[in-house]
Amino acid sequence: MQALILAGGEGTRLRPLTLNTPKPIVPIANQPFLLRQIDLLKKVGITDIILSLNYQPSAIEKVLGDGSEFGVDLRYLIEPAPLGTAGAYKFAEEFLDTATIVLNGDILTDIDLQYVVDQHRKLNSIATIVLTPVENPAAYGLVELGNNFEVLRFVEKPKAEEIATLNLNTINAGIYIFEPNILNLIPKDEKYSFEYQLFPDLLKRKEAFHGFVADDIYWLDIGTPERYLQAHDDLMSGKIRDFEVEKFENLEIDENAEVDDKSVIGEGCQIKSGAKIINSVLGENVIIEEDCSISNSVIWDETIVENQTVILHSVIGKNSRIGKNVCLSKNSILGDNTILTDFSIS
Repeated sequence: MQALILAGGEGTRLRPLTLNTPKPIVPIANQPFLLRQIDLLKKVGITDIILSLNYQPSAIEKVLGDGSEFGVDLRYLIEPAPLGTAGAYKFAEEFLDTATIVLNGDILTDIDLQYVVDQHRKLNSIATIVLTPVENPAAYGLVELGNNFEVLRFVEKPKAEEIATLNLNTINAGIYIFEPNILNLIPKDEKYSFEYQLFPDLLKRKEAFHGFVADDIYWLDIGTPERYLQAHDDLMSGKIRDFEVEKFENLEIDENAEVDDKSVIGEGCQIKSGAKIINSVLGENVIIEEDCSISNSVIWDETIVENQTVILHSVIGKNSRIGKNVCLSKNSILGDNTILTDFSIS
């Protein structure tokens, strides 16, 4: 099998964090996000992986290279213009000659893909879609399955009164398996969607189109700052299975500083006397000066936080400087190269 990761979006919902760092490589616990998806694919023996890109592709290739460092073979395809989900899959056609796992490039999950692959083969499917239950389905399109896992219909963002009558809460999880003959149903060089065009066509044609409900997994779309922070909270609380965090010894942590066991501290960080780091992630070479308090936050590489500053449930981009006695309240999101003067309040 092969894999295609759809990572061509501009990450507009995640701005300002994605102005300089494309969403596929925003750090999750100091690891480029796509490495998480690559690890999932490796667990089912897939090392032939295509990345479908459009926004800042050179920045992504600079970080991930040819994939050999991570035990895979990466190929980069640059869409000339956004082609939609199915259009991007079609654009990779010349490199696809077998069943392909397709992943949306902003989904953080600990799903065991082998179960999905096994069901796809058992049911002799031409297409399989992974579904996941959510508590509030109003913001999503719902998918209904039959008794034999066949896809029956899609219900796009139902209203509250409709949800009450549907008894349905399973949504598209952005994970698919397609046999190569699916490509014959997608027009070339056109913007084309899985959800709104290909899938309705499969239902109309009565193809072997099945769903797999993954109801015991972690799943999150990291595409907003709030969800990006939630991903880190979930990681540090142990909700994401098999997520290994690298530990570093090249750190300078003063004996009078406090760093809890959950926090993730990057290479070369300095944490000075009286500072407290609680349930937070610090990138490489971050400096936290005396008597600061950092909790439930993510601070990217090369940032300096000066004395007696308090940061709560916030994200700070790379190479920033946060002055003395600053207070950042819940959900402050600061991009790269931010400078906050002393005594700023946000």
